[in-house]
Amino acid sequence: MSAEQGSKIFRTLAHRRPGGPGALPDEGRLPSFARATDWLGTEPLTAEALRGRVVLVDFWTYTCVNWLRTLPYLRAWQEKYAESGLVVVGVHTPEFEFERDLRNITAEVSRLGVEYPVAIDSEYGIWDEFANHYWPAVYLADAEGRVRYHHFGEGEYAATEMAIQRLLLEAGVDGLDLDLDLVMVEPTGLEVSADWHTLRSPETYLGYRQSSGFVSEDADRYDRPHRYPGDRRLAANTWDLRGRWTQTGESAVLHEAGGRISFAFHARDVNLVMGPARRGAAIPFRVLLDGAPAAEARGTDLDEAGFGTVRAQTTYQLVRQHGRVVERVVTIEFLAEGVEAFCFTFG
Repeated sequence: MSAEQGSKIFRTLAHRRPGGPGALPDEGRLPSFARATDWLGTEPLTAEALRGRVVLVDFWTYTCVNWLRTLPYLRAWQEKYAESGLVVVGVHTPEFEFERDLRNITAEVSRLGVEYPVAIDSEYGIWDEFANHYWPAVYLADAEGRVRYHHFGEGEYAATEMAIQRLLLEAGVDGLDLDLDLVMVEPTGLEVSADWHTLRSPETYLGYRQSSGFVSEDADRYDRPHRYPGDRRLAANTWDLRGRWTQTGESAVLHEAGGRISFAFHARDVNLVMGPARRGAAIPFRVLLDGAPAAEARGTDLDEAGFGTVRAQTTYQLVRQHGRVVERVVTIEFLAEGVEAFCFTFG
């Protein structure tokens, strides 16, 4: 059997006739977008106006690394299937307070190349209409306005794309005109999938409402500046501060130059959600791995010497290792005051 014959047989198995055995279930009507607080890239959309089109609704928030790793597929599906009747609607529902700022969202939409319509859901109205609980989350609705498929989290890209194709065929798109090959993407930076085989460090928040692993945690110090010595030995997946910081409910805020955050991790990548506490500030920093500059293992937001600059409230890739992954300690030293650090993620 040739590769081409095998591909055709696989597609026959994957794309059954509309309504036949294995058809996608009906999960109810497509909920309303009426509670959006704003829109980017379009006039306000309604479920009724989208009838006749296949609709992919994607819940996201721009610092979420899990969502960032799905973005190459969203872009590719938008490009490939828009002319066949697919409408991608991004629903931006914030996790952190700064993600409610329309200026921040607009800047990230442009920087990330998000060219499909985006509903701003800063009050969680659309989130509640969908009874959603996850970033990222994808819902697919057919041309009749019925939700027929959903997926939460990363992965299942082939299954999602085949569901898109099936709903387009059900909507009457000529199968001869629909390319049933699956998209191929070439992600870079934060959009590269995690190395799941070596990933042993969890998402870790620095604000006390969700923090874990902070070796100097003390409820008596919450919301008050404190000088942390930063001299404790770190076990796996623990972290500490050095310098004068305030741990708030959402973040750790630095009050003097030279402050540090250290984390004992086991992963290929280290990312940190952070930003300047004062808009417009630029805060230089450097990254060390086991006390040495992270030059060869630097992430995409560092220069060749392991230095970077915090200019916006977003996700920064600090470390991407090459070769064998073992437990290490990453240290971020800030050369000026005024940074807010929110959450570590790993890949």
